[in-house]
Amino acid sequence: MGTGKTSVGKKLAQALNFKFLDSDEEIEKKYSMSIKDIFERFGEEKFREMEREFIESGHPDEGCVISCGGGLACRQGMPELVKSKGVSIVLFTPPEVILERVSKNDKRPLLNTPNPLERIKTLLKERHPYYMKSGVAIATDPEISETVKHIVRIYKNRISEKRRRFKRRK
Repeated sequence: MGTGKTSVGKKLAQALNFKFLDSDEEIEKKYSMSIKDIFERFGEEKFREMEREFIESGHPDEGCVISCGGGLACRQGMPELVKSKGVSIVLFTPPEVILERVSKNDKRPLLNTPNPLERIKTLLKERHPYYMKSGVAIATDPEISETVKHIVRIYKNRISEKRRRFKRRK
């Protein structure tokens, strides 16, 4: 959360001429509830099941950029599932910047604590091993367009590698 996934994702989709989807928004639409309400009514585990369902079958197989919630990949088997769906990029941003970006948003149920900066640091520490297994990790640039350019290069490189491997198998 707060790494710029939505902002970067929208600009990336535009650069690649793809559709943009945000997993949280898609879940909210499907269940006609906010993420905050889902957490309050059903709990985090149910929400994580909804995320998994979305990744497994809730979006087109190609031609889209998907921004996933920060905890989506942090369950057994999820890093592998995320990677199996396409080119996966994990954005990293300093905790202080994350706090600055999300502090004005009360829709972050995991940060409703007395010390949100410590909670962010704890979440990042807990999630780091999952993130590192989920895809290519990059540090975000303060300039969104630079982050997008970097991801486009990674994407094109990965697609070229897949094509070369496919040709070798023929």
